[in-house]
Amino acid sequence: MNRFLFKHIDNSGLIVFRIIFGLLCFLESVGAIFTGWVKRTLIDPQFTFSFIGFEWLQPLPGDWMYVYYAIMGLFGLFIMLGYKYRISMFMFAFMWTATYLMQKSSYNNHYYLLMVLSFLMVLLPANRYASIDVKKNSDLKSISMPSWCKWLFVLQLFILYTYGAKAKLYPDWLDGTVMELLMRNKSHYFLIGDLLQQKATQYFLSYGGILFDGLIIPLLLFKTTRKYAFFASIFFHLFNSIVFQVGIFPYMSLAFSLFFFEPKIVRNIFLKRKDYYSADKVITPNHNTALITLFSIYFIIQIALPLRHHFFKDNVLWTEEGHRLSWRMMLRTKSGRATYTVVNANTNKHIPIKLDDYLTKKQQRGVSTKPDVIWQFSQHLKQDFAKKGIPVKVYVNSFVGVNGRPSQRFIDPKVDIANEEWHPFKHQDWILPSKLD
Repeated sequence: MNRFLFKHIDNSGLIVFRIIFGLLCFLESVGAIFTGWVKRTLIDPQFTFSFIGFEWLQPLPGDWMYVYYAIMGLFGLFIMLGYKYRISMFMFAFMWTATYLMQKSSYNNHYYLLMVLSFLMVLLPANRYASIDVKKNSDLKSISMPSWCKWLFVLQLFILYTYGAKAKLYPDWLDGTVMELLMRNKSHYFLIGDLLQQKATQYFLSYGGILFDGLIIPLLLFKTTRKYAFFASIFFHLFNSIVFQVGIFPYMSLAFSLFFFEPKIVRNIFLKRKDYYSADKVITPNHNTALITLFSIYFIIQIALPLRHHFFKDNVLWTEEGHRLSWRMMLRTKSGRATYTVVNANTNKHIPIKLDDYLTKKQQRGVSTKPDVIWQFSQHLKQDFAKKGIPVKVYVNSFVGVNGRPSQRFIDPKVDIANEEWHPFKHQDWILPSKLD
């Protein structure tokens, strides 16, 4: 085990990945400002739906979130340049995690992946070459790294893609329904819009997605298939970038290929002046047991989290319980409508609620289809009226349709959601049973 994990290999892949990763962190941060994402998601809303337990984590007032994201972008540049690398990497990871936890309206697995990778990158010796840190302190310079630095990425990606493939193995994906719904609003795309509406294309994308997720890591690991897998990755990720517009994720995924190609190839393309490390040396650190234990615990958690939805009652596509942090990527479409009825607990008088008075349009979709967001908004209404000295009950009349099916009642309209407790490890009984096939 020590030889496998602590044998030193050339570090060209990690060095180049750090540079690309830092650039992508910068682009993600400043892009969120200039595309209006920060304004729509963190400034315009009266409040944000944080992860339950992190309600205290709210955006900075006024326009300060622009400054927050600009500082994150600056840390991204520092990471790219290798300037005060570990501090810069930790600060970016910390700040990104805070923005991830303070809002769920724009949740996606790519944001979660960036959070996970950012903390992993803090632990890696990614500034040991082609960095300002090395220019200021030549003792840091190194052309090698322990092999666990590579396998950390390989195993993380294997978990991500394997669960991504597994989650697609259900009827609505296999019969092309989900892909048809996802492509329906892409018909206006230049050149490819009409092609995306073809059933044959949708089947190709559905089954191609399963095969890509399930096979890409093994195919990249083997030299005979690596080149073909890399070209398939280019097509797959550029397609996702153009059609689904998922930010930096496709380009970060392509950058992961650096850990699968021979370090000499990476060096010859990107770092021609760098010496190549070819020694066969195993350097076992004093803290090797602690390091192995730490990563073992981490990967056990990564393997366990996507399985937790099996321990909840009903279908995760319906209840959303166990959906997040599980690499369940672009698996379904959901539509819904909901009305909230607030009742004065003292007088039984009904108080009309207009969602437009409280929520953005994007937030309104969440309070119509996602049980945890429905519960949180009910708590918000309760607290809002409590400030006026009015104790209230909150009832929700909600209908949801999954993957184009007819809508069915989602929430028990007789339950006062505002006075229900949230059970993170237990099914919420006020979610009515689904009728999914």
